[in-house]
Amino acid sequence: MTDSPATEQQPEPAPPSTPTSVEAAYHLRPRREPFEHGLLPIPKLIFTDGTQSLSQLKSTLLSSDSTQRINSDALARVLQIPVEHARLIIEAISAVLHDDSDPLVKAGVSKEIYEIGVNVFDLLVFLYIQSYKRLLPKGHRDSASVADVWPSTSAFDGFLSALSPLQLVRSNSRRFMPSQADEEAHQLSYLQKHIGNILSLLADPTEGEGDENLVISMDKFGHLGFLIYFGEKGSAKIPLSQCTPFFANSDPDMPAAPVPASQVLDWLLQNISSTLEHIADRASPKENGPSSSSDQDVQMADVGTTSLKPSSSPRGPSFIEGISKSSYVKQASDLKGTSVKVVNCHESVIYILAPLRYATVYGCSDATIVLGAVGKAIRVEHCERVHLITAARRMCIANCRECVFFLGVNQQPLIVGDNHKLQVAPYNTFYSQLEEHLNEVGIDPNINRWDEPVALGVVDPHDSLSHPAGVSDAQAESATRLDPDHYTDFMIPNWLEGEQAGSTKDNPFPLPDAYLTSQQKNIKSLGEVKQILRETQLEESRKRELSSALHACFKDWLYASGNIRQLYCLQGE
Repeated sequence: MTDSPATEQQPEPAPPSTPTSVEAAYHLRPRREPFEHGLLPIPKLIFTDGTQSLSQLKSTLLSSDSTQRINSDALARVLQIPVEHARLIIEAISAVLHDDSDPLVKAGVSKEIYEIGVNVFDLLVFLYIQSYKRLLPKGHRDSASVADVWPSTSAFDGFLSALSPLQLVRSNSRRFMPSQADEEAHQLSYLQKHIGNILSLLADPTEGEGDENLVISMDKFGHLGFLIYFGEKGSAKIPLSQCTPFFANSDPDMPAAPVPASQVLDWLLQNISSTLEHIADRASPKENGPSSSSDQDVQMADVGTTSLKPSSSPRGPSFIEGISKSSYVKQASDLKGTSVKVVNCHESVIYILAPLRYATVYGCSDATIVLGAVGKAIRVEHCERVHLITAARRMCIANCRECVFFLGVNQQPLIVGDNHKLQVAPYNTFYSQLEEHLNEVGIDPNINRWDEPVALGVVDPHDSLSHPAGVSDAQAESATRLDPDHYTDFMIPNWLEGEQAGSTKDNPFPLPDAYLTSQQKNIKSLGEVKQILRETQLEESRKRELSSALHACFKDWLYASGNIRQLYCLQGE
């Protein structure tokens, strides 16, 4: 900080109405990750009085440590929350932080992250957006069809019943779900309303009092990268400081002097408005005509009838949408980005054998989904009777029922919302490139906290839904451990990997003793049955009867276990 006004120490910046060359080519975009993976339904984190409480918190935090970082123990004391919740905050910020060079991100999955702590200004931005409300899904137009496929006594009562997977597949409901453009516009509108308050939390005072004497340094301005960036479809994300008329081309050894906060705010609001207009202009033609999909490639033959709508772009996630009664695979070479969304898929087996940063599974039912390695976070929401197999650093499960999760996770699984009959089990598969993918995204297979789920509130305050009165403080239903006797290995056919061979020959996540014993028992029993069948001397008619009986039992097991769809994959071996 300097003693004299910032504007006297640097040339007059370009007026907001004159865009830089970068601005002319790109638009200001919201980072989806904090809004999709960085919200925690902990009431004490939601401040409804604007910046008043957070400004007081800022003073407390900055006075407690000269390094401008706060660890989990200190955070728990300042916010008056359990240390377990403080650690959840640090884990969440680590998962969605925009700066990969931050010590918190570099620490990876070690327990050191709780001592390293978070930057105070990243924490303030994170806490501010806990007031964000997700976009309300569009209502269903045919209430009769809703009642026909989903009874009003569903576990997803009220509005949530309209999001049941069974209803989604029957109603062509993609039209009623928010699009990426809808969500982006919603996030930008939120920022448009609140960016002034957020900016004031990052600003420094100069001589005098009042907002007109606040200034923003280049370092503090960089923390807005937690929420926004410059970019466009088909381009990489560009850091904010490279795109402003205030700090662009500034020498790192002699950074530009601070800028009046009011000037920065005007520039931000103009760019947000420009992006909202751009989104509206792009959305108008789509509303008047059918949309086209840009990524119709399928890596294996479909079985049965299906509606495929995969699409991807370097800026946004790859979508795998509408897969029904078939098998589907994506490998790293098929994905243009590092995020995936699996949406509205049913009665299918889906393989995504790739290293990812983020993943979302939404509105799926009666499916088996294999996600290779997710280095930041995965969210599973509004799913039922789904078997999910994934290796991930962080995981959140929301509003699901009768699902089984086979996990290799480095942090405790987070369970929020209205869930019923969830089960967790250790990771149960592998493919040849798995260990390379784990190393690439920073997952440690020697750390697996699959059996330590943390259940938070049954009502998510970030949803724009009406909730029953009196249940805001109720704890979400947690998950139970899968009975080891029901634990089986899931085999991924080798031919799915094509020429992309790797070194992984077995499940890299060590199994707990009970599950290892069950696995070895199953292998031994299978060997004994094979040996008995080889040694049994039967007449041809008796052999046919035995074969028919075995096939009938196997068929019953396939349908009862939900593994019938994987049989389609095995047919290709």
